[in-house]
Amino acid sequence: MAGEPQPDCLFCKIVSGEIPATIVRETETTVAFRDINPQAPTHVLVIPRVHHPDAAALAAAEPAIAADVLRETGQVAADEKIVDTGYRVVFNTGSGAGQTVFHAHAHVLGGRGLQWPPG
Repeated sequence: MAGEPQPDCLFCKIVSGEIPATIVRETETTVAFRDINPQAPTHVLVIPRVHHPDAAALAAAEPAIAADVLRETGQVAADEKIVDTGYRVVFNTGSGAGQTVFHAHAHVLGGRGLQWPPG
C-alpha cells in the first residue's frame, strides 16, 4: 500500500536503519544521505520516510511531505556549502529516466560544473 514501508525497498530499509547509510540530515518526514555512486563531489539523496514509487506519486498523495523533501534539498545544499556555486536537484521518474530505486527521492548534486542539457 502506498505510504507504507515496502519489505523489498532499499530506501525503506535505510529509513528503518536495517541498511546503513551515511546520513547527513534527518527530519520527522525525511532522511538525507550520501549516494554510494556519486556523480559529483556533492551527491546527496533526500527521501521521504514514507514509501511512494516516485516524486509525482508522492506529490499527489502527500503534497506536504513532497514539499518537505524539496525544502530539505535546499538545507542539504546549504550544509554542503554549494549554494553560492550552484547545485542541481534531480527527480528521476521511471527506468527510462534512470530511476533504479522506486521510492521517491531527490538527488542534490554540486561541487562541479553541471552541463546543460544533462545527459
